[in-house]
Amino acid sequence: MNNPPLSYAQNLEDYHLSLAFAGQPTGSYIDIGGGHPVAGSVSFWFYERGWQGIVVEPQEALAALHRRVRPRDTVVSGLVGRESGSAKLFVVDRLHALTTTIEAYADNARNFGAGVRPVTMPVTTLADLCASHGVATIDFLKIDVEGGEADVIAGGDWRRYRPKVVVVEAIKPLSNEPAWDAWEGMLLAQGYRFALFDTLNRFYVAEEHPDVLARLPSERGPWDAARHMYEIGRAGENSLHPDHQLARELVHAFLAQLPHLQPDLLVSLLDRERKLSDAEHQALQRTVSDETFRMRLGRIACGYDGGHLDEAGK
Repeated sequence: MNNPPLSYAQNLEDYHLSLAFAGQPTGSYIDIGGGHPVAGSVSFWFYERGWQGIVVEPQEALAALHRRVRPRDTVVSGLVGRESGSAKLFVVDRLHALTTTIEAYADNARNFGAGVRPVTMPVTTLADLCASHGVATIDFLKIDVEGGEADVIAGGDWRRYRPKVVVVEAIKPLSNEPAWDAWEGMLLAQGYRFALFDTLNRFYVAEEHPDVLARLPSERGPWDAARHMYEIGRAGENSLHPDHQLARELVHAFLAQLPHLQPDLLVSLLDRERKLSDAEHQALQRTVSDETFRMRLGRIACGYDGGHLDEAGK
């Protein structure tokens, strides 16, 4: 029996879309609110199978990571809304999936102990996004923007640019309250048919694609129809992870190289979230250049660089 496919999305969204597009070897997507390029991604399933598309992600660290991990995609750092211009984005530290343009939702995130930083971001409309990138065909459009879904849909040119499937997060952040009353009517009025509610998202299919509608399930598939990336966890710690062996080899090689790393690289690794003050950063720079610190690196590395190999080479 074949192993089930690996789902990266939160709630089997990618699995359900794979059924709708069964037998289609390549395609295109627009992923608005891309988040992490792999973890929780609805579009990564398709990217790894040769598809490509446009990913809109306003958080610069995540957008930069997208460009590194998924070079075929076009990554846009900004917001999509009802009108072009600018808007305030409330960036939620650590809990990046809760970042939102809705201040009340950002305030709720503070209850989880997360910091919130307001930043001003450029806004384009969905119609302008498609026009500026010469979009011809859209197999699926995913919208997950923590409360701004109605604005994204309102800014679309649904006669000119018609995704075959539209997937929209339909639950308010940090609650189970329905949110689709604010935007579902717009989609239905543009010739989209409701197909599936998976308890988190609602799926709609363009009326001119009855074949896609027929393949998309009307109920959420069984949970064990796919393996789930977030349940597998970290590559180096779980043999079920598809990259387990590679991760172990990389960790081994990295730790063996610790004494050879330059001080600036060590500082960047130890302050990877850039939360240290200037004074703390300078103190860390002095620390990594200290002889005692270099000895500590040697102690770590000796278990990986051959220092503890016996005569038999084991």
